[in-house]
Amino acid sequence: MNTMKTTIRESVGDKLFLISIYVILSLLLVVVLYPLIYIFSSSFSSPSAVTSGRVWLWPVEFSLKGYATLIENPKVVTGYANSLFYTAAGTIISVALTIMIAYPLSRKTLFGRNMLMMLITFTLLFSGGLIPTYLVVKQMGLIDTRWALLIPNAIWVWQVIIARTFFQSSIPDELIDASAIDGCSDLRFMWSVVVPLSKPIIAVLFLMYAVGQWNAYFDALIYLKTANLFPLQLILRSIIILNNSSNATDALKLVERQQLAELLKYCLIIVATLPVLIIYPFVQRFFVQGMLVGSVKG
Repeated sequence: MNTMKTTIRESVGDKLFLISIYVILSLLLVVVLYPLIYIFSSSFSSPSAVTSGRVWLWPVEFSLKGYATLIENPKVVTGYANSLFYTAAGTIISVALTIMIAYPLSRKTLFGRNMLMMLITFTLLFSGGLIPTYLVVKQMGLIDTRWALLIPNAIWVWQVIIARTFFQSSIPDELIDASAIDGCSDLRFMWSVVVPLSKPIIAVLFLMYAVGQWNAYFDALIYLKTANLFPLQLILRSIIILNNSSNATDALKLVERQQLAELLKYCLIIVATLPVLIIYPFVQRFFVQGMLVGSVKG
């Protein structure tokens, strides 16, 4: 039996609409992509080419002077190691605490869960402010310790809401009843059932918390005093300030220092964003899936 293939012919209006969509998306791609290309090209150009505005698309007078200046600074390596530690440890702590809070709130059997959710959401809208938070951190003895960057902001309310919604829509009550009949405890059910079924949302939480931890510098600026504990972002900030506040008396050296400071800005952007750009492709699939599942808040 022969089957005839039928094709739907697009009207002129549909074709024009599709062309306009492609044009708009192409323009948006250029608007988003060009600044990234410009920053990347500027970081591999000479200081004079960057300050004179000769860099448009490709590197001009290819140079690694900016990256060499960063590598020669031993504080950059220490800052990189500290940021990796804060990102890894802080992400693990945050994801674990978020799951421990979000999953019970997603179960109808939890007494007072609506009141607890209201109190948690209240902190999303109102906070005590910087000074009360600093006094609490100081009273806990966390000033100038690594824990000051891991504990105070370990849980983000928005991530709790996303994870709670995922658990509500993906972990049915029938599964809990079946495990209870088999004698499975709550902790065993959490570890053996909930966590394996929640890989998409866990990947989303890992990415969100990791990016936040990697880019955080304000807490370190407030709570840390020892330079060996500074994260990368704080080290890079001090390098820029040091190069901008030069006391050189020679006019030629002053110009060179200013040109180098301008070049370092682009090199620092590449250095600071490189780990996130490397990690994202590996979790992008889970990130999209988890965001779609947890996109409806309720």
